[in-house]
Amino acid sequence: GGSVKAGKMPEGEKTRQCKQEEEPLQKEEEQEGLIEFYSSYQELFQFFCSNTTIHGAIRLVCSKKNKMKTAFWSVLFFLTFGLMYWQFGILYREYFSYPVNLNLNLNSDRLTFPAVTLCTLNPYRYSAIRKKLDELDQITHQTLLDLYDYNMSLPRSDWSTLSTQKRSSRSLLHHVQRHPLRRQKRDNLVNLPENSPSVDKNDWRIGFVLCSENNKDCFHQAYSSGVDAVREWYSFHYINILAQVPDAKALDESDFENFIYACRFNEATCDKANYTHFHHPLYGNCYTFNDNSSSLWTSSLPGINNGLSLVVRTEQNDFIPLLSTVTGARVMVHDQNEPAFMDDGGFNVRPGIETSISMRKEMTVRLGGSYSDCTEDGSDVPVQNLYSSRYTEQVCIRSCFQLNMVERCGCAYYFYPLPEGAEYCDYTKHVSWGYCYYKLLAEFKADVLGCFHKCRKPCKMTEYQLSAGYSRWPSAVSEDWVFHVLSQQNKYNITSKRNGVAKVNIFFEEWNYKTNGESPAFTVVTLLSQLGNQWSLWFGSSVLSVMELAELILDFIAITFILAFRWFRSRQKLSPPGPSPNSHDNTAFQDETPGLGAPHRFTVEAVVTTLPSYNSLEPRGPSRDGEVG
Repeated sequence: GGSVKAGKMPEGEKTRQCKQEEEPLQKEEEQEGLIEFYSSYQELFQFFCSNTTIHGAIRLVCSKKNKMKTAFWSVLFFLTFGLMYWQFGILYREYFSYPVNLNLNLNSDRLTFPAVTLCTLNPYRYSAIRKKLDELDQITHQTLLDLYDYNMSLPRSDWSTLSTQKRSSRSLLHHVQRHPLRRQKRDNLVNLPENSPSVDKNDWRIGFVLCSENNKDCFHQAYSSGVDAVREWYSFHYINILAQVPDAKALDESDFENFIYACRFNEATCDKANYTHFHHPLYGNCYTFNDNSSSLWTSSLPGINNGLSLVVRTEQNDFIPLLSTVTGARVMVHDQNEPAFMDDGGFNVRPGIETSISMRKEMTVRLGGSYSDCTEDGSDVPVQNLYSSRYTEQVCIRSCFQLNMVERCGCAYYFYPLPEGAEYCDYTKHVSWGYCYYKLLAEFKADVLGCFHKCRKPCKMTEYQLSAGYSRWPSAVSEDWVFHVLSQQNKYNITSKRNGVAKVNIFFEEWNYKTNGESPAFTVVTLLSQLGNQWSLWFGSSVLSVMELAELILDFIAITFILAFRWFRSRQKLSPPGPSPNSHDNTAFQDETPGLGAPHRFTVEAVVTTLPSYNSLEPRGPSRDGEVG
């Protein structure tokens, strides 16, 4: 029979067979995968520049053969990108500076009448402290005689009781002598010797010295004006006398009818239910109208006839002339539930004058939080409110000083509320409190205590802008009958009639009131709008273009992670553990490291071996008779 011979496969046949095997793989590669990454950074960048909607990006890849154009567009693209983000930085800095817009609104409505505080400007001689005040007046009389050769007139009763009060006045005299009023050198504040010859008085100042408890350090309180020095020195000892009386601030010896002769609001008569009373150490008896009552006054119409009208007595009678050197009354307009700080916002009313005060209400509403350092109710301010009122900046500042006074000096200043567990300063108990107080006051004014930084402005404030007009009252032709009626009704019998009374009118000038409000000037919407404007200006793109850029960044991170992972795997394969003696070398069958293309490609290596001829399959032997031909 015929023999079958197997020879080598022709080269063309092998190539055709390999192509047929690769066609299914190529079709599989052409199908889009669910998750597919690029094989290199270059492929990722080229795909992004060719397909993005950002203007100018395609110029980075379309001119590969012209390197100058590619370099020019690369520089221009990244320069534009940098300028855009520089503008972004300016916008973010402006946003985080929290600017505000000031809104001015004019409102027209019936207005609640503010609180009005009126003081007599004459500190009263309470019966509980009258005896010690008389002693102080006698000491002051001798002091003025020594310094200025002035013989201050005192009532006969004071001189007649002088001999019987010598023993009781030793304690007060001892403390006054510890803080005497002296003439001091203007340059170095050296005390003037008692027997010195007369010198030019312009070269000296009047003051008093306050020393520490061990007299190691002294504080010189000097004044260029002798009037101010005497008044301050007398006030210092007067405060000590008040502090020695238990509950001196609760003393009520006021006489409303003897101070306020007439009171009308909105053409209706006032009564005692419309006012509250308190005593100020320097301004005397004070009366506050329309403060915290159940029904607040409301102005029906603007004008002088629809406000508060008062006729007050301004005569000094049995008062303390060394504390008050002016005649008249002091008036302050403030909001309800706010203390009347007469030193800050008050003004004086002249005797024999009708003072007409017109008001304009003004409200200020500030933004809190990040926009300003204002406080809503003072609960976030690190200062305890010692006043029984709502938070104001002045309330906080005075409370801060009082708390520092108690901490440093061991006692409280008499002019401010008393903290819990403390007592008012009195040199019979606290010998050197005056030295401590004036030293602390100097630190307070220099803001060493930090009160002006701790106390913030309230976010809501109500202020009243005042303007005053003056006219003579009563007039020359009407004063006779006016004083006659006052003498009959109010027992008005003083010698100097014109200097004994004054009239005050307080009213709203108009119903319109101004509100100053704040609103954010740069909100999140404004920020996004400005960022979009800048993006469109430099690249002419939209929000979707931003998403394309974000996609590019994510793809870059993913490719970096994949490359790092494959590099780590390849390092592990390059350094395997040592082979065992019986292990076979199977490196020919290990898979090669897959490429970076997407999708992954792998190579199938076919080892083609020449098959043996048909004859070689026959058994070898000496006899070949069975060979098939």
